Amino acid sequence: MTDDLPAGPASQPAPRLQGPDDLHALSAPRRRSVDDHMFTAPGLSATFRLQLFTADGARPVAVAAQIAGAEGMSLMNGVERFAGAVWERHCPAEDQPPVWVERQLWPDRPRQATRFRRVVFAGAERYRPRSPKWSAITHDQLQGLVGAPVAADRGAGYVPRPAEPEPLLVFEEFAVACLARPAPFREPGCMPAGVRWWRRGLRQVVPRRGGARTCCWYHGGDWHRVTAMALQVLQSSRAQSVSPGGMEEFATAHAAEAGATRWETEALATLFSIADAIQPSSGTGYINGQHRSQAMLEAGVRRTVVLRHVDET
Repeated sequence: MTDDLPAGPASQPAPRLQGPDDLHALSAPRRRSVDDHMFTAPGLSATFRLQLFTADGARPVAVAAQIAGAEGMSLMNGVERFAGAVWERHCPAEDQPPVWVERQLWPDRPRQATRFRRVVFAGAERYRPRSPKWSAITHDQLQGLVGAPVAADRGAGYVPRPAEPEPLLVFEEFAVACLARPAPFREPGCMPAGVRWWRRGLRQVVPRRGGARTCCWYHGGDWHRVTAMALQVLQSSRAQSVSPGGMEEFATAHAAEAGATRWETEALATLFSIADAIQPSSGTGYINGQHRSQAMLEAGVRRTVVLRHVDET
């Protein structure tokens, strides 16, 4: 049985998982005490289905399911705040957050992309878990953990958001030095928060080129070469009237013709992906792209490509 198929009998023993927080030791018969199909966290417009499993003497288990791209902030991006909200609202007497399992539902992606994931927090203050780490957990293992059937779908009580007018998507050239100061999260020490103004200026005068690093993906290649290709792609796409939705494929084809490395091809594709492009917010922050912006600022890249959403009037 895969983790995407209907639940089988909960009485079957679950495979034992070993790790820093062993699920076997956490397993206990519980009952589903909460099934909120439209859970919302204070201060956030995001929604998800919450199933909470509880029992006397056992740590609560929270299972969150959300339709990707349709319910506001994603489970991954908001996991600390979501888990903290569930902890405070439904099990405030506990001295640690509930065991957290989440499932991001991608209707147009393979089943592998919608698997359950267990989240372990490195620590927590009162209602504020921190430093999450993700690992896969199957449907059978999840049901063995809670000792009860777990629904794997979004639930009949899901209420879709009212449709909003589609904004006009525009890829455009942008000065990297004018990007807002990034504040990368969940990355190792190679990405301290922000790039100070004087360091930006120094790198613009004396760029750092080449030399892939092994610390993380964002430092894994030459952003100067990638952004140079991106500007070429942008210019060619306008001459050929490529739609925003076709830009990622167009960029990937350009990378192949240019003999780009695998990393360069991936990096170039992210700059032209509707889902992953660097998107400055209307204020002084980011909708997406802080880590890549930081890596570009550190390297002294001068021009890149960003995605803007322009309301048609």
